[in-house]
Amino acid sequence: MKLLLASALVVGLTVSTANAQFTGPSARGATSTVAQVQSARINTYVTVTGNIIDHQRKNYYTFRDETGEIRVEIEPSVWRNRNVGPTDTVRLMGELDRNSAGNLYIWVKSLDLVK
Repeated sequence: MKLLLASALVVGLTVSTANAQFTGPSARGATSTVAQVQSARINTYVTVTGNIIDHQRKNYYTFRDETGEIRVEIEPSVWRNRNVGPTDTVRLMGELDRNSAGNLYIWVKSLDLVK
């Protein structure tokens, strides 16, 4: 009987925590423009909305909004087999970083098409 009661308690606690949702601040960061990103601290999470206008090499692309351009790194898994062209508006969320040459870029963690 005690074993049955203990098992029910464990199952009940597992189910209740699975339904919990985080209500605190997001790591997504506030939506920024490229101009604002240029003065942000390294390792800051940023969200930008605009267009990916060209492919530079490997996983590197040029992103543009109404305030300027910045290099972005987008891994194949982030694309999720979606076709995105220069006329498609996207929302990118990622971490601001600096390469060995000292140039800023956004390491993209998620890409959403904006309708």
